[in-house]
Amino acid sequence: MTPTFRSTVVALAVLSVVFFVIERLAGAGRRATRRQLWTDIGWWFFTPLVVKSVSRTLTLLPFLLLVGAGVASVEGLRAREYAGFGPLSRQPVWLQAFEVYALADFVAYWVHRKFHRGRWWPFHAVHHSSEDLDWLSSVRVHPVNSIITNLVQTMPFVCLGFNPFVTLSAAPVFTFYAILLHARVDWTYGWLGRVIASPAFHRWHHSKAPAAIDKNFAGLFSCWDVVFGTFYLPKDRRPGDFGIEEPMAPGLLGQLWHPFRPPR
Repeated sequence: MTPTFRSTVVALAVLSVVFFVIERLAGAGRRATRRQLWTDIGWWFFTPLVVKSVSRTLTLLPFLLLVGAGVASVEGLRAREYAGFGPLSRQPVWLQAFEVYALADFVAYWVHRKFHRGRWWPFHAVHHSSEDLDWLSSVRVHPVNSIITNLVQTMPFVCLGFNPFVTLSAAPVFTFYAILLHARVDWTYGWLGRVIASPAFHRWHHSKAPAAIDKNFAGLFSCWDVVFGTFYLPKDRRPGDFGIEEPMAPGLLGQLWHPFRPPR
């Protein structure tokens, strides 16, 4: 058993207990069954064991550019002595973290909108195909969707000179928060929900209700949706009727192949 596989098993077990308690205590209504559970458990293992390894390899590209430009050295990167370059790297670490997270979420907002259009949609449709939306649904993300989003959230900021360890810390933060956003709870965060994305906010993004289509794209700061007119969080009803209109294969392999199928 590899360390990655072992950590994936442990994370699944821990989060299953945590969100079982959360969704039972504050859940958005009871349900009799949870469809496609094993499909999403398959995604849970496929993403860290396959997709994350590809993402990590591609993340090396900006560092190779920095070494080629003479800004960083291989030795310094290996020793973790490299802390960025230029004026951005001289800011306090906490300020860099806020800037990176805000800007990465801003970029991801527009990438997310792009994935709702044209040829990109079939890749993102895999994620939206969950009909029983809960925390485990968050991992049903096609590799093309996942890799592109991860790269745009890291590569530009490393090249701009931000501390690379601050930049790379964004990925696990966004990943954990995405799991929380899909939880089967109706938390709105009150007035703060117009600044920080809440589970109710994101669950409306997955709803097939006509008024909710192409709304709530942000993954962390819902204020981007407020600014660009895509915010939707009604107070008088709960999000529901999740999924997509087009057919989607029920299993992992079929969902991986879905974007490449010829149009019918």
